[in-house]
Amino acid sequence: MNKKIHKIMACVDFSDYALMVMEYAVDLSRNSTIEILVYNVINQRDVTMVETVSGYASDKICVDDYVRDLKEGRQTTIKDMIKEHFFEEKSRMSFLIEVGVPSEMILDAVEKEQIDLIVMANKGRGNFSRVLFGSAAEKVFRHSPVPVVSVRNRERFKREK
Repeated sequence: MNKKIHKIMACVDFSDYALMVMEYAVDLSRNSTIEILVYNVINQRDVTMVETVSGYASDKICVDDYVRDLKEGRQTTIKDMIKEHFFEEKSRMSFLIEVGVPSEMILDAVEKEQIDLIVMANKGRGNFSRVLFGSAAEKVFRHSPVPVVSVRNRERFKREK
């Protein structure tokens, strides 16, 4: 078993935890040549909803344009985040934005991108959807072939004594 870390996947969903996830990935890779892949998934559920609405709208919504615009906006956000907070580490960072079921896409990307460690928040954008569909983070934790670091807000999850 190879335990050396060459590449970390920082899963960002633009929730309140996105910056914290990036900070942990950078801290874990500091003073090394470890690459960081900033990874984001456009949820297929949202794309399917746009496809459905488009079928009923008199002014058709082009789903391909919708996805392209989302990707461009997210790329800009990621680039700005890297530029503002991680300028020194930018040469070791790349990013990838894909469309699909988040947990499945993350697990597939682990293999495709040869990821050695995942850093992600266990609480993201989907509070209500977690009740209905299950947490993407929970599925990744259960099925990941590589270690997963769970990022949490210490103040928010403080234990009551």
